[in-house]
Amino acid sequence: MKHPAVVALCFLALGCAGDTGRETSAQGPVVTPVAVPAARGSGEPFPAEAPGGALYMSWLSPGAEETSTLHYARLDSSGWGEPRTVVEGKGWFVNWADFPSLAVGAGGSMAAHWLVKSGADPYAYDVMAAVSADGRSWSEPVRPHRDGTASEHGFVTLVPLAEEGFRLVWLDGRNMTGHGAEGAMTLRSAVLAPDGSVGEESLVDPRVCDCCPTDAVRIGDDVLVVYRDRSEDEIRDIWMSRWRSGAWSEPVPVHEDGWKIPGCPVNGPSVAVRGDRVACAWFTMGGGDEGTVLVAFSGDGGLSFGEPVRVDGGGALGRTDVVFADDTTAIVSWMEQREEHAEVLVRKVRADGPASPAFPAAVTTAARSSGFPKLARAGSAFLLAWTDPDADASVKSARIEW
Repeated sequence: MKHPAVVALCFLALGCAGDTGRETSAQGPVVTPVAVPAARGSGEPFPAEAPGGALYMSWLSPGAEETSTLHYARLDSSGWGEPRTVVEGKGWFVNWADFPSLAVGAGGSMAAHWLVKSGADPYAYDVMAAVSADGRSWSEPVRPHRDGTASEHGFVTLVPLAEEGFRLVWLDGRNMTGHGAEGAMTLRSAVLAPDGSVGEESLVDPRVCDCCPTDAVRIGDDVLVVYRDRSEDEIRDIWMSRWRSGAWSEPVPVHEDGWKIPGCPVNGPSVAVRGDRVACAWFTMGGGDEGTVLVAFSGDGGLSFGEPVRVDGGGALGRTDVVFADDTTAIVSWMEQREEHAEVLVRKVRADGPASPAFPAAVTTAARSSGFPKLARAGSAFLLAWTDPDADASVKSARIEW
């Protein structure tokens, strides 16, 4: 897949909803663009929050002879700073749903991951990862998986640990090749140490959906991962597992939607944490023929979730993200289909009360090339990064205050 069009950004503040063609109240969002120092044809943006409130963003830039470069920049009061290079190479796997990421940990340490082809099959590729103490020099790339199979390894989530290092969680297709071709996609994990080495792999779940993005958060010393499961009867609901005291807990459903589908919907969940409050948002068609976007809250650090609330207004495509605005309120983003285009919408949802109206934040397309909108907090602002392959500037963002 080729890279989407040029990357750009916007901030959403209160006032209007930008070029959406929809009527909004005076309390609706206002869109203000902020240019990104990315080459034409760049894409796959991924915002990353740092301890203390700073915001970074990574993206991929295409080069000559099928070369790809993973860049990142930091956002300040004047906009995005000068881009820096994490790594450059050939033979990368570049995809609308499975894309590189950046994470920022204690003391400004960083980790990044990207994907490199490993065989002739279009979906044979490896996860590569590296760390940096200062964002300038990076460790030698390493593979967190050691199976050596030419199979799918991807849909990574990077989580900064409490003190040092990062936990990686990824989908691993080693059991789907060779004599194990009838096997299932698995969910696995390992720790990326500050020196760039990788610890022992651990199995989170032996049977999961093949190509839905994962998400995870750190809660104290624990890590909570959410993902789309796959039962023997092809029920593909959102499940979770927790790393605690050196082991993964027995996976359990966030909610039993009962969505039976014989193939992967390429629509994973998203999760956010604030203290002991956890919010999880996801797409499902478990209630019938209509797609819906749900969000559920946990008040006990993700040990259990309450009944989900529907946030979409119909025509939902999913591709959700979620961040906390305060102790009881989350901001949710998702995509909805319109007659000739698609919209990225945002909504404030309270754990203990009614939700705000939904506001269209961007016009895009329902095509795969539009990618996955991503939310992040930047001080008092909320940055929503997404792709619009029909526009010169393809990534936009939102600042929301009610």
